[in-house]
Amino acid sequence: METILLVEDKHELRLMLKTALTAEGYDVVEASSGDEAVRLLRGMQFALVLSDLKLPGQNGLEVLLAAKETAPTTPVVIMTAYGSIEEAVRAMKDGAYDFIQKPLDLNHLMLLLKRAIAQQQLLRENVLLRSEFAARYGFPKIIGEHASMKRVAQALQRIAPTDTTALMLGESGTGKELFARAVHQLSPRATEAFVAINCAAIPETLVETELFGHEKGAFTGANARKLGKFELAHRGTIFLDEIGEIPLAVQAKILRVLEERAFERVGGVQTVQVDVRIVAATNRDLEAAARQKQFREDLYFRLSAFPITIPPLRERGNDVIALAENFLGVYCRELKKPPMRLSPQVQQALLAYRWPGNVRELQNAIERAVILGEGELIRADDLQLRDLRKSPLAEDSGLDLPDDFDWNGSLTEVVDRATMLVERRLLLATLEECRWNKQQAADRLQVPYKKLLARVREHALATGEAEA
Repeated sequence: METILLVEDKHELRLMLKTALTAEGYDVVEASSGDEAVRLLRGMQFALVLSDLKLPGQNGLEVLLAAKETAPTTPVVIMTAYGSIEEAVRAMKDGAYDFIQKPLDLNHLMLLLKRAIAQQQLLRENVLLRSEFAARYGFPKIIGEHASMKRVAQALQRIAPTDTTALMLGESGTGKELFARAVHQLSPRATEAFVAINCAAIPETLVETELFGHEKGAFTGANARKLGKFELAHRGTIFLDEIGEIPLAVQAKILRVLEERAFERVGGVQTVQVDVRIVAATNRDLEAAARQKQFREDLYFRLSAFPITIPPLRERGNDVIALAENFLGVYCRELKKPPMRLSPQVQQALLAYRWPGNVRELQNAIERAVILGEGELIRADDLQLRDLRKSPLAEDSGLDLPDDFDWNGSLTEVVDRATMLVERRLLLATLEECRWNKQQAADRLQVPYKKLLARVREHALATGEAEA
């Protein structure tokens, strides 16, 4: 249900509009003054703002500016009395979606609101994937046209306005922090701090104090109180990268923050209350780790309320070219080189390469190529890629038909046997590459999860099985 902020100081008109909007299926939050509307805008996210122009306290133009400051893509429709057209035109120049004159035509108003909300939804679905919107609204620049990236963008739109914990899944180098920043920027917390911490880069003995801080004298060398990352992220977002590397004892404290919004600093007895949104990321199979008691099961269930899987670069098709051209422009400017282009051979090489390091590896490769390149064209030798992508069905991978393959029988029978053999080996190769994460393997093979499980059982594949 879409939520509309209705700002109108006249009680009877506000009640009439709320009744009409509710009948159309909207959830309505009321404000009787501009000051109240601005407070609500700073604490909530709305699909649309419907505001009178003349209001007690801050007027409709100030409500419009507050809406654009907190959520730039939110449409604002201004209601104006006869004689205030000049101000309504000014509101349009300041970013209002449209204005409607009083007395209101409810049928016209409802059509206007539906059109505005539909346009806003389309904008939000594309905003992460459009560079011009990133520049205009300060969003992280995420480049991608592949269907898998559009699904990720749509998932981010759904999770961002809430306080629900998001779990970013995917291989190293896919850009999980970039997507975490996008969640923050699209949320009501966007004006507050975004605090990122790489849990894998901190020595195990220091993880707790980095996250939760410590009191003076808590241990040798603790000469003063230190605030942890959770306190620094108060009212904002904390991004816990590689959360699967956090020790079990510290995981218990993170669980408490999720459940109670409270913790104690190391060496302290005073409870610290925090209002923080957690976005976590991992390239590990946390479900398997939880089964093996290497990760707290209760924490896994809390973190995985809304998982988002970031696809590896090799599964994003022509996005690799768009990303490479973007990096090419960036590094030509940074290294003060004239504009350069990717040769057709380079484009083929980029598409053929497997990119085990994903977007991070591509970025490094393009930077290296700009440094080494001469002239206006980047050539294949400038990339210095390690090897081209190999299919799991290539001859040197051991997945060709065996010498003792049974060629007897009808064409259908022989083809069915070969298909089953190839299918089994492709399943095994994909599962091993995905570290036996069956959901990831199903996504990569583009089959339903239940179908993949059925095929795994049919082929008697087991975790860690070696090919006979």
